[in-house]
Amino acid sequence: MGETDNHNHQAPPSAPPPQNLGLSLGPTWTPAEQLLQLHYCIHSNPSWPEALLLGFQHYIVMLGTTVLIATNLVPQMGGSHGDKARVIQTLLFMSGINTLLQTWFGSRLPVVMGGSLAFVLPVMSIINDYNDQTFSSEHERFTRTMRTIQGSLIVSSFINIFLGYSRAWGNLTRLFSPIIIVPIVSVVGLGLFTRGFPLVADCVQIGLPMLILLIITQQYLKRLHPQAHHILERFALLICIAIIWAFAAILTVAGAYNNSKSKTQTSCRTDRSYLLTSAPWIKVPYPFQWGTPIFKASHVFGMMGAALVSSAESTGTYFAAARLSGATPPPAHVFSRSIGLQGISMLIEGIFGSVVGTTASVENVGLLGLTHIGSRRVVQISCGFMIFFSIFGKFGAFFASIPLPIFAAIYCVLFGIVAATGISFIQFANNNSIRNIYVFGLTLFLGISIPQYFVMNTAPDGHGPVRTNGGWFNDILNTIFSSPPTVAIIVGTIVDNTLEAKQTGVDRGLPWWVPFQNRKGDVRNDEFYRYPLRLTEYIPTRFLD
Repeated sequence: MGETDNHNHQAPPSAPPPQNLGLSLGPTWTPAEQLLQLHYCIHSNPSWPEALLLGFQHYIVMLGTTVLIATNLVPQMGGSHGDKARVIQTLLFMSGINTLLQTWFGSRLPVVMGGSLAFVLPVMSIINDYNDQTFSSEHERFTRTMRTIQGSLIVSSFINIFLGYSRAWGNLTRLFSPIIIVPIVSVVGLGLFTRGFPLVADCVQIGLPMLILLIITQQYLKRLHPQAHHILERFALLICIAIIWAFAAILTVAGAYNNSKSKTQTSCRTDRSYLLTSAPWIKVPYPFQWGTPIFKASHVFGMMGAALVSSAESTGTYFAAARLSGATPPPAHVFSRSIGLQGISMLIEGIFGSVVGTTASVENVGLLGLTHIGSRRVVQISCGFMIFFSIFGKFGAFFASIPLPIFAAIYCVLFGIVAATGISFIQFANNNSIRNIYVFGLTLFLGISIPQYFVMNTAPDGHGPVRTNGGWFNDILNTIFSSPPTVAIIVGTIVDNTLEAKQTGVDRGLPWWVPFQNRKGDVRNDEFYRYPLRLTEYIPTRFLD
């Protein structure tokens, strides 16, 4: 029976084929042109009380760079604490005016316009030029330097005016693809890493607690209660600044830094800015407040390089702002008019006597992502705070005296959000293309590495690695190649448009990208970027496309 049973036994069913491990075992995410987690997009608005608080928060965030620029430049120019307070007031006043102009007639994006560090090198060149001369007082040297900066800003502003209103800059952006946008936007945030933890480390006692408290409060504590979620997600930054600022004041009064080094005391103490004692109660910035502008060709050319760099920086920032405010990528004509208006703003800054030119504020764009609120109205409200505190100096000086390591801790979060926003554009291109990986990797690396070489080899007096007999030529090249977004635009545009460009249009994401480059290419373009008050109806069509 055993043998018979064995002969009649049927073969076991065949085993299922081995699982294809190349198939996704989890959910796949389709590309999303707009972020769905935003509470308010570009043309939706929170309640007025919330909008006022959020606008004040934008004002506080932009203060850090403003104070940093004045603190670094004014003493080297021979200016006093009172001069530094007036420079900060002028920077704030011009930021408020320029932000209103951009949100009304320029990019129309919720972007704060603030002082640009790209102008530091040409300003340092002007400072060095006057260090070798003899003046009756340090204040005279300061005013002479400011007048020369004014003249240089006035002339160099026409670079941006020409690039914008000739539509040259807009046509340049038509050469972009998602593969280029990724490194351009990413290095806008990553390229500012020296303003992050290196400044936090100048006073770890307050910088590190600020960084840790902000992350815990804004991301973890908000999950404890629905009402806490609403408040902490939007206003945790203000709460944390108040707590750490009070902590820093307690350490200062307790004498924790009495025996510290001078640099540590400057970074940590809350009474080392001398802004409250030196700022006037009421002072309205006015045209040519430092005197008649001085025009020197050698300094004008250096400032032109900074004007070009500010256009590149703003371009990357506008892409990030559009994504974090729920708008479509800015069309070419929007870039043209925004860069042209940025040139007009620089002209006004030269007339009013600002110490540097303007650019789009990266940290304030990061704040859009942190709070999930991309409302244009909120940013326009922040302009009111900038103008108010620039006129009433004592009140503005109170907030401007916040120690810089507190701002640096904030930047660690906000710059990271902008960098990650840039990376999110890769979803619209083929991530598995070796050609795309090559272009992206080369542009990203050189966009960080080349500027870092120029920064590391720039002396404290502003002399960079390019040192020929032509000082103006040195200033232009040193300024341009010290800017990560500018280098990324140069490298990315050349490589992406010359390396199998026509054969790989689909892989580069051009089918998605091209419709956004024309005003009528996507029905949403006009919704987000048209002029207010029906002004579009009165402007010739050739100036709109």
